[in-house]
Amino acid sequence: MPNKSPPLWAYSLPSALLLMAPFDLLSSLAMDVYLPVIPEMPVALGTSPAIVQLTLSVYMLVLGLGQILFGPLSDRIGRRPVVLGGAFFFAASSFALAMTSNAPLFVTLRVLQALGASATLVATFATVRDVYADRPEGSVIYSLFGSMLAFVPALGPILGSFIAVELGWRAIFVMLGVFGSLAFGHALPKWHETRPCWRGSETLVLRSILGNASFWIYTLGFSTAMGAFFVFFSTAPRVLIERLGLSQMWFSAIFSTVALVMILTTRLASRFVSHWGIEGCLIRGLLVILIGASILMGCSLLTELSVLTFVPPMWLIAVGMVFIVSVTANGALQDFSKTAGTAVAFYYCGQSLIVGGFGTAVIVVLPGDSAWPLIAYCLTASVVTLLAMAIRRLMRRQL
Repeated sequence: MPNKSPPLWAYSLPSALLLMAPFDLLSSLAMDVYLPVIPEMPVALGTSPAIVQLTLSVYMLVLGLGQILFGPLSDRIGRRPVVLGGAFFFAASSFALAMTSNAPLFVTLRVLQALGASATLVATFATVRDVYADRPEGSVIYSLFGSMLAFVPALGPILGSFIAVELGWRAIFVMLGVFGSLAFGHALPKWHETRPCWRGSETLVLRSILGNASFWIYTLGFSTAMGAFFVFFSTAPRVLIERLGLSQMWFSAIFSTVALVMILTTRLASRFVSHWGIEGCLIRGLLVILIGASILMGCSLLTELSVLTFVPPMWLIAVGMVFIVSVTANGALQDFSKTAGTAVAFYYCGQSLIVGGFGTAVIVVLPGDSAWPLIAYCLTASVVTLLAMAIRRLMRRQL
């Protein structure tokens, strides 16, 4: 049985956010800050564009798969050693990435970087569940983490473009290493253990998670939102820089408009959740993504590809993404507060497998310098999630 004694976490909300936010920030920044230099990386590493695309896909996959290891590990040995160990490996691999020009080694180091980010991410979200599961601060933290999800894509490409122009692409990874080291140094004396003492069967825990229909539906919803963004940021450099001929700075500015839409929508997300509820927000988010993808498909069929036909429909998709990510963590994890590490692990792992697998497949199979990968992913994932929700409702009525 779990020990219900309160965790040692006496920080104010601003102090807690200052401690936890860097790890949520860095896991996303390591993807987005790298985007502006994607077109030049095949020459820099002496490899093919497909291998460079692999450095994006493998990061996304490992970020989720690693949590299958680190989630249960954090339930067993604690949040503190997992978050500190992850921060150390993230910083060390980032510095190493800045020093190599060998493509296989670069991919390997991206795997290590993603493992470090994976460990910090799962331990951070598990800590939020440990401390704030039954407190109003929990919804504030999830909302602010959602804001960072929007803020990082706005800042990341612009920051990466500026650093690459002024100092070269290697400086991007040096910056990630420095930020990771600072986050590690800040957490080392302050990140207290919060893990509840759990003596239940790990097999029963896994069965309860994997057999929970709500967990999988909200994980599918999260995968729809994150996958839409993954496909967009994977194809946007090829569409906007290679095909439409925009400069890195123009690309970063246009790319950031999508993040700006997400930021503005996030400010209203709590009102939407209060009015529609968790399930209502998920349904509306999926429908908005479907509408945005349908508009994008119509533009692709009827007109030539341009910034105006590619980016504005993505603004609508971004609104749907915010509706979804504002509620899916609470929806998927609401039944697992005592085994938060394992539940968070499977939540992110399931999302990463779907996004990394299906997202990469549509990018590879369909023309990567067009809107079709984004259209295919959004339409398919949204419809599948809505069908899963409809089937669950039908089964409940029959019971």
